[in-house]
Amino acid sequence: MNKIPVEDLSYEAAFTELEQIVNRLETETLSLEDSLSIYERGQALSARCAKLLESAELRVQQLRLENHIPKDEQDD
Repeated sequence: MNKIPVEDLSYEAAFTELEQIVNRLETETLSLEDSLSIYERGQALSARCAKLLESAELRVQQLRLENHIPKDEQDD
């Protein structure tokens, strides 16, 4: 398991690790303690991805506002 703190991971790195965790939990026979530890890391990675996506969405919205893009063109 990756020892890099979750808050230091990029979206891509966090998502890749999260996919690996899901795969391990679905395919491997792990002890309860290992499963819980991996699950906790997965939850933190999921929260990190959600936070980074929200931040990116807010940045896009801000850029659209700054560039005066009409609302009906924002969803293109």
